[in-house]
Amino acid sequence: MSIIQQIRDKAAWLVFGLIGVSLIGFLLMDSSVGNSRLAASSGSVGSVNGEEFDYSNFEKQISEREDQYKSQGYPVNDMMQQNIREEVWKQFKEDAVLKAEYQKLGLDVSDKELNDMLVGPNALPEIKRAFTDPNTGVFDPQQAAARINQLRTIYKGNRKTDQNYAMAQNFFEQALPQFVKMRLKDKYLSILAKSSYIPKWMVEKANADNSLVSSISYVNVPYQTIPDSLIRISDGEIESYLDKHLDQYQQEDSRSVRYVVFNAAPTAADSNALKQQVTNLKQEFSTTADVEGFLARNGTEINYHDGYTPKSRLTGARKDSLSMLPKGSVIGPYLDGPNYVIARIMDIKTLPDSARARHILVATVNLKTNQPTLDDSTAKKKIDSIKNLIDKGARFDSVAYHLSDDEGTRIKGGDLGYFAPGQMVKEFGDFVFSGKVGERKIVKTQFGYHYIEIEDQKNFEPAYKIAYFARKIEPSTETDDNASGLASQFAGESRSQAAFDENVKKANLQKIPAQDIHPTDFTIPGLGSSRSLVRWIFDAKLGEVSESFSVGDKYVVAILTEINKKGDMTEAKARPIIEPILRNQKKAEQISQKIASATSLEAVAAATGRTVAKADSLLFSSPYIPNVGPEPKVVGYAFDKQLVGKAVSQPVGGNEGVFVLKIREVGAKASYNGDIEQIRQSMLQTQESIIQRAAVDALEKTAKVKDNRAKFL
Repeated sequence: MSIIQQIRDKAAWLVFGLIGVSLIGFLLMDSSVGNSRLAASSGSVGSVNGEEFDYSNFEKQISEREDQYKSQGYPVNDMMQQNIREEVWKQFKEDAVLKAEYQKLGLDVSDKELNDMLVGPNALPEIKRAFTDPNTGVFDPQQAAARINQLRTIYKGNRKTDQNYAMAQNFFEQALPQFVKMRLKDKYLSILAKSSYIPKWMVEKANADNSLVSSISYVNVPYQTIPDSLIRISDGEIESYLDKHLDQYQQEDSRSVRYVVFNAAPTAADSNALKQQVTNLKQEFSTTADVEGFLARNGTEINYHDGYTPKSRLTGARKDSLSMLPKGSVIGPYLDGPNYVIARIMDIKTLPDSARARHILVATVNLKTNQPTLDDSTAKKKIDSIKNLIDKGARFDSVAYHLSDDEGTRIKGGDLGYFAPGQMVKEFGDFVFSGKVGERKIVKTQFGYHYIEIEDQKNFEPAYKIAYFARKIEPSTETDDNASGLASQFAGESRSQAAFDENVKKANLQKIPAQDIHPTDFTIPGLGSSRSLVRWIFDAKLGEVSESFSVGDKYVVAILTEINKKGDMTEAKARPIIEPILRNQKKAEQISQKIASATSLEAVAAATGRTVAKADSLLFSSPYIPNVGPEPKVVGYAFDKQLVGKAVSQPVGGNEGVFVLKIREVGAKASYNGDIEQIRQSMLQTQESIIQRAAVDALEKTAKVKDNRAKFL
């Protein structure tokens, strides 16, 4: 095994890097590409400032990330695929805009720097851990360098037949470029961050402001005291406000639809029919000597696990009932989620619910590619020699460190930590959970030969070997055909907006809105995954009605109701956002006119039917009024010293209503100023962090971006 496998096992941060989503190439695993590769097979999926992102590279990176998610145990469904595509696109945009900045500034990473990152005193922490002797705790740069040089020889020599070639290729084509990219970004962001400065006077002013305290009496007249129906906002008012705030109301390409649903989910009759089918097979399932063969012949949603599950780890609808049954018992059919299930108790033992072991592996296959690497007889002789070496007094952890092929545990002396039944391959788990603490044994698995020592076993309890025969409740052909037919008939009779609305009313259907659908989306809000429907939406004309689409257990007919182009938001799109703002402004004007002549808080309260309230110890640093909520504008008025001693302030329009204040006192609380320089450094760090987070966003906003991804989905 190579350095790649060591870092794969020990460096969790390499999954998505230190700077967002990076170093993925370092963690590749071979696997099939997802099923979303549809339309095109070549071309550019987009560009940033003229730099093209070709389709093959785009798909390659998506596949790599999907493989990584799979290796982490995550389901790569349609939603996950969409997120991965967004990640890859976002990373491309970031790389493109930053590359130009690196070139402008002449930033680079020298060979000396890179060497220091890998094997020098400042080596990456994960590499240090991977090559640290567990017995001494000392990082061994010579060993790290030797491994990297070994990979370099394999890679430069193009020795594709070598079992480590794929790892060497990944290291030099994927990992090292990512290391360089990471270091360049660190350099660039450091330059930006270090350009910030906070003078001493700003620290002193911040301390003074943050120590301010105000006590007020006030009357709050909520906007809701005036019904919305009494306030009219014209299109002209929306347009005028939008023109003044265009930078705040930008939009991406999106479309909206309304759709109707025809349910194709299983009916009660479908459920009863399946239950009877399962019942008819119960006798054979209860008596067969070949349970695995029965399940293979008849099909099951739950594969047979030829192992034991502790009582505390049993799952499912009947877990409590199962734990009380004797060996040989059969129960069911019973409903468990979407399945009808029959369960058979195959065996019962008393076993630990967790165990700890260490091992030394002599691998017969490449642990990444599963290709043969060592013949069986040679591997057996080697593991026998390892056993004899330990039997004669050699330390288990030292032998594991130097001879084990499992790079993930080698550096820990072979220690696997605690694990539950079923987490290891069957042969390995059978020995660890059935043997005794301290026992050692050579065990052969699909990976090769292991010399295993059982270190501990915990919490002995009954454990069950259970066979489940499970069938999922599916809609019958009749059910599916009925829903499909109704949807097709509706679509055929609803080819216009008027016909669509009329037929919805006739059939007593519900028009469900789905808004802000984007060209690269895979899912429809509230409906589910349907890339084919999204493609139709972006090919359709306004008011066009779709044919029937199958989405999950539904058939859907949609009508395109809105088209939004990238750029300034339309008045219709902006109205739901702007209208509440303008409505509250008009309400504030009406409330202010109503109390204009009031000369005291009591008069304001009488005129509005409200009460006078108090708020003590308002903080300038926290614009929040107790029992009201965040009101920064109102709190700002509370610290206006010119209002101290006046009967009332002018009406102040806040977030939730109109406030009239009487400032009773503005003072300062005792504050601990501390070391001014220490506070300045703390403020500077916060400012640097903000700059670093905002830098890439700012560059991307000014970049010329073309996004053609929708053509390839």
